[in-house]
Amino acid sequence: MHSNTKTTFTRGIVFCFLTFSKMEVFTTSFNFHTFLAIRAVFLVFLLSFSLQHAASAAFLSNETDNLALLGFKSQITEDPSRVFVSWNDSVHFCQWTGVKCGLRHVRVIRLNLKGLRLAGTISDHLGNLSFLNSLDLAENAFHEKIPQQLSRLPRLQYLNLSFNYLTGEIPANLSHCVKLKSLVLDHNTLVGKIPYQVGSLTKLVNLYLRNNNLTGIIPGSIGNLTSLEKLHLSYNNLEGEVPVSLARLTKLRILGLSVNSLSGEFPPPLYNLSSLELISLSLNNFSGNLRSELGNYFPNLQILYLANCQFIGSIPSSLANASKLLELDFPVNNFTGNIPKGFGNLRNLLWLNVWNNHLGYGKHDDLDFVNSLTNCSSLQMLHFGGNQFGGTLPHSIGNLSSQLQRLLFFENRIGGNIPREISNLVNLNLLDIGSNNFIGSIPDSIGRLTNLGALNLVNNLLTGVIPFSIGNLTELVYLYLGLNRLEGNIPSTLGNCNQLLKLGFSENNLTGTIPQQLFALSSLTDIFASNNSLTGPLPVDIGNWNHLTYLDFSYNNLSGMIPQTLGKCLTLGEIYMKGNSLQGTIPNLEDLPDLQSLDLSLNNLSGPIPHFIANLTSLHYLNLSFNNLEGEVPVTGIFSNLSADVLSGNSKLCGGIQELHLQPCIYQKTRKKHVLALKFILIIVFAASFSILALLVVFLCRRRNLNNQPAPQDRSKSAHFYPNISYEELRTATGGFSSENLIGSGSFGTVYKGTFPSDGTVVAVKVLKLQHEGASKSFLAECQALRNIRHRNLVKVISVCSSSDFKGNDFKALVFQFMPKGNLDEWLHPEKEMNEKSSLTTLQRMNIIIDVASALHYLHHECQTPMIHCDIKPQNILLDEDLTAHLGDFGLVRLVPEFSNESDLHQFSSLGVLGTIGYAAPEYGMGSKVSVVGDMYSFGILILEIFTGRRPTDTLFQASSTLHHFVETALPEKVMEILDKTAFHGEMSKATCGEEYWGNIKKEQMECLVGILEIGVACSAESPRDRLTMTQVYSKLTLIREKFLQRGDGGHRLQVKALDLI
Repeated sequence: MHSNTKTTFTRGIVFCFLTFSKMEVFTTSFNFHTFLAIRAVFLVFLLSFSLQHAASAAFLSNETDNLALLGFKSQITEDPSRVFVSWNDSVHFCQWTGVKCGLRHVRVIRLNLKGLRLAGTISDHLGNLSFLNSLDLAENAFHEKIPQQLSRLPRLQYLNLSFNYLTGEIPANLSHCVKLKSLVLDHNTLVGKIPYQVGSLTKLVNLYLRNNNLTGIIPGSIGNLTSLEKLHLSYNNLEGEVPVSLARLTKLRILGLSVNSLSGEFPPPLYNLSSLELISLSLNNFSGNLRSELGNYFPNLQILYLANCQFIGSIPSSLANASKLLELDFPVNNFTGNIPKGFGNLRNLLWLNVWNNHLGYGKHDDLDFVNSLTNCSSLQMLHFGGNQFGGTLPHSIGNLSSQLQRLLFFENRIGGNIPREISNLVNLNLLDIGSNNFIGSIPDSIGRLTNLGALNLVNNLLTGVIPFSIGNLTELVYLYLGLNRLEGNIPSTLGNCNQLLKLGFSENNLTGTIPQQLFALSSLTDIFASNNSLTGPLPVDIGNWNHLTYLDFSYNNLSGMIPQTLGKCLTLGEIYMKGNSLQGTIPNLEDLPDLQSLDLSLNNLSGPIPHFIANLTSLHYLNLSFNNLEGEVPVTGIFSNLSADVLSGNSKLCGGIQELHLQPCIYQKTRKKHVLALKFILIIVFAASFSILALLVVFLCRRRNLNNQPAPQDRSKSAHFYPNISYEELRTATGGFSSENLIGSGSFGTVYKGTFPSDGTVVAVKVLKLQHEGASKSFLAECQALRNIRHRNLVKVISVCSSSDFKGNDFKALVFQFMPKGNLDEWLHPEKEMNEKSSLTTLQRMNIIIDVASALHYLHHECQTPMIHCDIKPQNILLDEDLTAHLGDFGLVRLVPEFSNESDLHQFSSLGVLGTIGYAAPEYGMGSKVSVVGDMYSFGILILEIFTGRRPTDTLFQASSTLHHFVETALPEKVMEILDKTAFHGEMSKATCGEEYWGNIKKEQMECLVGILEIGVACSAESPRDRLTMTQVYSKLTLIREKFLQRGDGGHRLQVKALDLI
């Protein structure tokens, strides 16, 4: 059609032109007015044809853009923000969300769909948007390859496809987009080499290819990009030397080459780039010396990262001439000499890290550079640990920047006293001076460092007592005082440090009993207290340490019995109590499923070896030697492969495997009969006494209830459980149950926000939909479940209402504590972008998972009558102001049948709903009864959803695939491809520089994320018998969070600065 129109138009012009020319010959035959009239008709005819052709061409061009956008839309498989609702014929495509058109041609010039959590493939049709100059699809979940057709966009200046799951190679024909100024493809999984043709993009200003799987060398053609200002190639697998042609990039300001396999000396081409502000070469194979005049080449340099290379020689003193320097990061190299005193001239310096080199001479003046650094008034981090510095710490240490937050100089040869002036650094949150030769006492002024989160004084020669002022450090998370010569008692003020996770004071001369206040620190995960002279018994309060994973009280003078409450520390993995004077029997530790090491040797324990030890499948180290144990040694579990020395020194033991060489057990049948008879009599007496006592308690409770019984008109079943509240009060509190106060709606009820005018209390009111079949049973189930349970991670019920509304209809409602941060689903799948709920950090997600695990552990294992929730999903997890998770909606809860009476079973057996599609255990669909392992399946799916950002009902999962399978097949190598990347955005923004967090996530913390997803996969196994229990899961998750918080060496040593930026 377009071709025919053009031909007709051309022919018409030619015809009219020829006709008009012939008419001029005969003008003498016409009068002048007739001639003008004919000429005007011709011009009108010509204009008509022009307009018709232009309109036709514009229509065709607009239709091309329209079809291209619709073609792009057709490849979208997930649109949680409902972006494409507006992409329809009711409005012009120029008004579609994310689309911008030019005013002149009314063609698409910009498409911006950044951060909208879209999923799908990038359509080839985008190559038809020939006027497009900007395409931004970053921070979504696009996968598969970058379409070759993007090369057909001649006007394209900005292309951003970062933070997606794109695979394949970088299309070489992108070089046809010669107007490109920004090419941003970072944080994908692209492979292959950097195309040589990229050198054709001579107008490029920004080139971002970091965090992919690119290989090969950096092409020399990159030197053609003479307009380039930012070049990011970090976190790939590039090799070879930096090309000489890089010297031509005279406008380059930012150069990121970290975490590759590049080699050679410090790249000589860089010495020609005086405009450089950031140089990041960390974690490569560079070697050799740095030029002594290095600092003179880079007058604009602000950040220099050279971590984990193999540089030798001295640190160039000329760097002091680069007066704009903010950060110097040289850890894990082979530098020698000293820190140049001239660094004190760097008045803007924020960060200085020379950890793990060979600096210092072990001489008395090694630390003179500290005096010069007092001029760096903005210094926030100083790390010169792991070197050879000697001498004493100058008193001027207290004159360092008041903004200093991290001070580390462990593993040196520094002696003398710890200067009291160090307490002037009141903003310190990390002080690590371990493994030196400090003498004297810990200064009492240490208590002034109230912002300290970690204090490490381990492995010095410190004497005296632990100062009571240490109790002022209420922000402490890690405290290490071991391997010194400290004496006296453990200060009771440590009980004020209620955030402590790790506490170490092994190998000192501490005496006295363990202060009672210490047992109130329920946050503790690790206690190192061996090789002291502690006395007294272990109190029953040891059971308060319910997050403990490591306990070492070896080689002290502890006495008395090991409390049975130790068995309540469900996360314990290692117990060492060797070399004390403990007595009695071995306590019951059968509820410690993750116990790996148990050493109770060299004590005075008696009685038999408990059989539960043989049932601890995770136990791999056991030592019970040199006690007074007796009786038969088990032959299963760990006892099936024991060496004799772990039981030696117990002369009354018998039996066991042959390798133990113990005497056989001799049974005395007569004596055994008497013992059994005595036990039988005692059981009868005890049972009778307990029954009488129970009946007495029931009688007294009923009598008291009769005295406190409410007025006769209050006859609802729920009144027995909670004080009732009237319908009128709830109606007033919710503004007449107005839609403005509507929070959400479910199968059995609608939830409103309410405010009681009497005291301003804000609540959530769940009004039951009584017309819905099962709603009444849901109400009873929820009342039954909530009447006796109390836990910090369960939604708190305030009251109930069972009454009639103004029309006489039945009305039932539950009143809950209001959760201001809404439910988890709103955070994981926000409908509106640019909302604060768009990105939970990784740590927040971990905390939420552990909160839910804690609640389920309580329901499954700690309630008097165990309960099954039956409907675990993000919508039923509510978040308070601090983002603490609370499990709610008990409308489907079941009491575990083995522990329920007949009325309970009857009450809940007709409640047919067994959860929500996608979260309900697969066996429920085949008619199986509810069980705790069904809850574990739902919990596993919840973990996978929280960390992938994908619902189990996601369209990505077809009949042959599931969220479980999606994650299982990606672990562990492809974990970064499936993680919800919005979890990292908040943490990256909080880092000192943009990519500090990504540097860490590639190492220890990646293992944590893999571990969490593996738990989710194990919990959501198709076969119920393959799933973990909540006791196992809770301890594993706690350990993983502990490891995640450590972020490296022992949780208290910051090793390497950010490895790349922005």
